[in-house]
Amino acid sequence: MKFYKSNKGRFIGGLIFIFIIYSCYYIFIAENRYTAEIPRKLRHLISLFATVAVYFVGTYHLGKLKVKWMSTLWHVVHISGLCIIIGIGLFYYIFLDGKAIQELSVLAQNIQEVLISPMLYVAMGLLNRTLVKQTN
Repeated sequence: MKFYKSNKGRFIGGLIFIFIIYSCYYIFIAENRYTAEIPRKLRHLISLFATVAVYFVGTYHLGKLKVKWMSTLWHVVHISGLCIIIGIGLFYYIFLDGKAIQELSVLAQNIQEVLISPMLYVAMGLLNRTLVKQTN
């Protein structure tokens, strides 16, 4: 349990920052009834900004920890998810003139939900805790 004795504060701090970004995004953008009045491109930029902000918070807090595989896993999941979302967005704007296909929109929203949610951060902490217990 070396991770939780030496880096517990840093881990919890990162979790709090991610939770704040997640909550603000869903309160003010995703679940707000006035969001439909915001232009679609601006909504997409706000979603991208929130996702990238969570990525940087996780990178900062997990990058300072002694457990390097957590930081590597964080990078792989977020960068691949962002590439998929950006690829779907580019497909819309280049080939479909911005007209959405419902199935692809739902896929992009689900990927964005996984990336912005604090659950990925918590899951990595629980996985680390379990692995440290097994090695001791």
